[in-house]
Amino acid sequence: MKVLVIGGGAREHALCRSLSLDPEVTALYCAPGNAGIAEVAELRPVDALDGDAVARLATELGAGLVVVGPEAPLVAGVADAVRAAGIPCFGPSGEAAQLEGSKAFAKDVMAGAGVPTARSYVCTTADEIDHALDAFGAPYVVKDDGLAAGKGVVVTDDVEAARAHALACDRVVIEEFLDGPEVSLFAITDGTTVVPLQPAQDFKRALDGDEGPNTGGMGAYSPLPWADPKLVDEVLETVLQPTVDELRRRGTPFSGLLYAGLALTSRGVRVIEFNARFGDPETQVVLARLKTPLAGLLLASANGTLDEVPPLNWREDAAVTVVIASYNYPDTPRTGDPIDGLADVAAQDAPHAYVLHAGTKADGRTVLSAGGRVLSVTATGPDLGKARERAYTALGRIRLDGSQHRTDIARKAAEDAGA
Repeated sequence: MKVLVIGGGAREHALCRSLSLDPEVTALYCAPGNAGIAEVAELRPVDALDGDAVARLATELGAGLVVVGPEAPLVAGVADAVRAAGIPCFGPSGEAAQLEGSKAFAKDVMAGAGVPTARSYVCTTADEIDHALDAFGAPYVVKDDGLAAGKGVVVTDDVEAARAHALACDRVVIEEFLDGPEVSLFAITDGTTVVPLQPAQDFKRALDGDEGPNTGGMGAYSPLPWADPKLVDEVLETVLQPTVDELRRRGTPFSGLLYAGLALTSRGVRVIEFNARFGDPETQVVLARLKTPLAGLLLASANGTLDEVPPLNWREDAAVTVVIASYNYPDTPRTGDPIDGLADVAAQDAPHAYVLHAGTKADGRTVLSAGGRVLSVTATGPDLGKARERAYTALGRIRLDGSQHRTDIARKAAEDAGA
């Protein structure tokens, strides 16, 4: 099978890495890709938001499967254009991707499906915003209704900061604060059958101790030794399957990757948000633990044959990923800085630790930073403690001027597990 992956971040590097290890994949392409992805896939230029251009490229390459990584192309309907060209595509239609593209749409679907979530108001005027903020009180949770690359949510005790963020959005969802730890759970679906993956936890705040501004994610780990062993089955029954069934009932079947961001509250599991694609950086740790070959799984989703796929196989190992970000991230990041030490990691830490590229570009033989989140250093080990140790040892070999990273990814979970 020839596979074309659309995107150019660490999520796509993780996908390409797994696909490159799949014996069923005879040729692997990524468009536009990045400097790291170029080591495992052939790169092609493309406007990822242009569905016709993506479909033409897939046709020219003879791709038997297209995997759309980021949310913006999905919401723009790129998967529809690929399918219209007769090529299997992993990813929801533009209409179904509104589950991520619009928080208000997602709330409406959850209401129809009976999925537990936070009480909320959808606001478009200053008066509506003030009423909603007053109704819920602090801490205030304010979400841009549209796509915001993981940075459209503000959680604050400062009512003026909450109001300012709300007023800066065309349409905003203001909701009650959900207590308890957060969990990310991915599921692969063909619109009928739902196959959950293993849960992960990510770290959204920029600084240690969950301080600082929200980011796209500064690290993640899996498995969750503190989570109820029945959690995945419960979420499948109360959240994932009802949501897929509701979207099919509405005539907008959802196939691809359904991501549930969950809060394990004192009143039970509640959905914080849905995404319509693999999350970054959770993908890095979940795929590091998946033994089942990836290509056939994604193709079964695209072809509607997930019910024929045998149960997934998972490695016993734990996985940890730590993000290296540019100077000034998550504000406007500095780019164009050279990255050193990548070859050292490959020589000294493989196969237990490796680097997935997010925002990088090649300049001759030099790799330069080209985004806010630059690299994801990922490692596996027999437990979280060993995986953490390997990830941070590898990270210590990398040099990027002005870069930043969190030092506490998975620390508490490892300590609590005695690892």
